[in-house]
Amino acid sequence: MGFNTLSIIIPVFNEENTIHLILEKVAEVDLIGDINKEIVLVNDFSSDNSRQAIKNFSNQRPDLNIKYYEHDVNQGKGAALHTGIRKASGEYLIIQDADLEYNPEEYNDLLVPVLKGFADVVYGSRFRGGKPHRDMFFFHKAGNKFLTFLSNLVNNQSLTDMETCYKLFKTDIIQKLPLKEKRFGFEPEVTAKIGRQKDIRLYEVGISYYGRTYQEGKKIGWKDGFRAIYCIVKYGLLRY
Repeated sequence: MGFNTLSIIIPVFNEENTIHLILEKVAEVDLIGDINKEIVLVNDFSSDNSRQAIKNFSNQRPDLNIKYYEHDVNQGKGAALHTGIRKASGEYLIIQDADLEYNPEEYNDLLVPVLKGFADVVYGSRFRGGKPHRDMFFFHKAGNKFLTFLSNLVNNQSLTDMETCYKLFKTDIIQKLPLKEKRFGFEPEVTAKIGRQKDIRLYEVGISYYGRTYQEGKKIGWKDGFRAIYCIVKYGLLRY
């Protein structure tokens, strides 16, 4: 395990137009506590030129600790995260989407409670605090709040944003979890299984959010919402 290192797990699926932009933002971040960065990219069988875009960026920035993996078939975001989590070697681990909806400059906000010894897992909430947020569609926001409420109800938690991308873990904790969901059920599953570990301290901090529209490439839809409900019941209520 690489101590004093943050593993940044980035699942990639058809992000050739934005992947270099998010990698530039990740590269620019100066982490507190002299923490190093390990960037773990998992290409989930993209049909565009994501692989070449990543290769081009890596060639331009040989100073960065970039690890690249790819799937032979498309398996889903959750499966890409599973691969990245297994391959991570840092002491800490955070999930970063390949689009531009979240700001890597806020990694430090999530690291603070862990480095001060208060937390083992930190969620970045889009609904807490006074940071900038793009106006979300009513049903998208209402759906997020409903899923978080349902998750809190079955897991006895009080989160404000269970579906957030930004989740920071002590790496040894998440690597021990038996995660199964290969697509967009990752969030409710990992939240439920973290909730079962009574000795794990879960915190939330406010983050900003620059959400994409479906025209701009957003991939999650109403079917994923029903899958999330299924996963909340399966892993939270039925405790699979």
